[in-house]
Amino acid sequence: MEEYSSAVTLSDMEIFVFPRLLYPLVLANLMSPVIWKWKEDPWFVHVDKLTPYRRIHRLKQYIMDHYAFNLDLETWGLTTQERELERFSPYISAETIARSNALFGYEGDQFYFDLDIRRHFGLDKYTLNTIPYWKTETVEAMDAFRYKPGHTHGAGECVSLSTLYAAALYILCGIPLEQIFLLATPLHSQNFIDINDGVLTNNRRLVTKAMWYNGTVLSTKARRALEHEQITIVSHCSGHIHTVYPEATIAPAAYARFRSRMGHFLRTPVNAEIIFNFLRQAPARQRCFQLEHTLHGKRRWIPAERAYALENSYSYKVSDATRDKLLAELDEDEFFTDPIPNRIPLNKFDDYFHHNHIDLDKEADRQKLSRDFNCYRTNACELIDELRAFCHVQPRWPDDAEAKRFVDTPVISLPSGLSREEIMTALEGQRQDNPTADLAFYAYRDLARTNPLPYFKAGLERSPVCIEQSRSMDIDALIRHLHQMADESIYDSTRAAQPDEVWNASRGDGFEKAMTMCAILHSRQPDAPLALRARGNTAELEFDGRTYAFSSRKGLTLDLIWPPV
Repeated sequence: MEEYSSAVTLSDMEIFVFPRLLYPLVLANLMSPVIWKWKEDPWFVHVDKLTPYRRIHRLKQYIMDHYAFNLDLETWGLTTQERELERFSPYISAETIARSNALFGYEGDQFYFDLDIRRHFGLDKYTLNTIPYWKTETVEAMDAFRYKPGHTHGAGECVSLSTLYAAALYILCGIPLEQIFLLATPLHSQNFIDINDGVLTNNRRLVTKAMWYNGTVLSTKARRALEHEQITIVSHCSGHIHTVYPEATIAPAAYARFRSRMGHFLRTPVNAEIIFNFLRQAPARQRCFQLEHTLHGKRRWIPAERAYALENSYSYKVSDATRDKLLAELDEDEFFTDPIPNRIPLNKFDDYFHHNHIDLDKEADRQKLSRDFNCYRTNACELIDELRAFCHVQPRWPDDAEAKRFVDTPVISLPSGLSREEIMTALEGQRQDNPTADLAFYAYRDLARTNPLPYFKAGLERSPVCIEQSRSMDIDALIRHLHQMADESIYDSTRAAQPDEVWNASRGDGFEKAMTMCAILHSRQPDAPLALRARGNTAELEFDGRTYAFSSRKGLTLDLIWPPV
């Protein structure tokens, strides 16, 4: 029951404790009519005529235009560490979750201490025991952000965007699910797409292998999670692997392919362009270098940091064939007439790698290269080690800490090219043998296809926003407020929003409004029995001897009683 109700709320901590929940959100988005409607947008006309790689970039631009990254910690309200740790205690220890989840004490390695990660994410405004929910959002909940003050588009946090991408890659780009891997770290979630040299999704953006090594601010941010955090979960259509659980359900061959392909993505040989890119993301090291430039037929020299600073104002780069155009933007008096003492001339690396092959994994090659990094400001070995770390990211895989026992489980089988209706039929047929397929219908929120009790339990226990914001309302004021909301659901057919989704979007079907009232009244009198009944076009809440009726278009027939019999 706890896992099934967690499939409804899908908070960050719930997915960490129940890692099987990550993939059902992808499947819920595959079943949603929302992404399928994107096919009608002119932006995707003739997208099938493009290469898969170009389709992915077209999808990226659509997501960039229609969704914002949102990490407003008040969106889904507050809870307490004590409450959540007690809830999860049958499944995972407090010490284990504290090592891997930012809400329970995780602050990462030295990089994150330097960054002051709690302040970076806004967690410092909360006491250590009061923590925000980090809930992931279905595509409907993402779209509903446009109804919130200050928002004009859809929005979502990193897990929401990664699962949105995974579903859209299948629907719009024709990427087989077998080629999409979802990976989560304690502070981030992204996807690896096994196409060409590999593509990473990173919130709304994409990162190709070339971009991974270009040294820009965007790529540096994209690298943070894999450079500094443990990969806690890898999720795939064949199953998942989790760093703290001994059993893994992902197919061993799929996981081996993922490690190999992503390992290739995270390694590049060193050459002149890579050294220039490395220095772009390491400004402190730029002071060791200078650039030579021919000006009016005369050799001149400029500090490297001055040239890199110029990149912010122009489309030219220090690292490619546009370097001369970049340096031509400088006035003559900014150049030195003689080489700058104790600085390494970067230009020499343009020809260096035509005559020298350097393997940074070989000590002899590192020593050979270090002799050309003769700068008095730094130890050459330190600089080489930093360059190697830039070229060879060593991720902490979820099976590094301990050996995993791979358990044979059914694969989610959805061949490429299926329609939405065919996907729903296929998943329905796989529910009995595959818990992930079954959980997908709970994440999808279809009360006609699921046991409604997990939905009811989630709404009563995990709806802090509507409870807090209605605290000053008596029952009559609460009813007036609910009736003043737009009488429309953010979900189609027999699918239902949770109370905080109703409250945040200021809209809901009568059944959803009755559920919202249930959550609020239950928080005020938790020992009082209540019942939520739906009959065709009516939803009724029975509480404390009174009955509150709402009109509904969901067409549900339900009898929900709390506490359950």
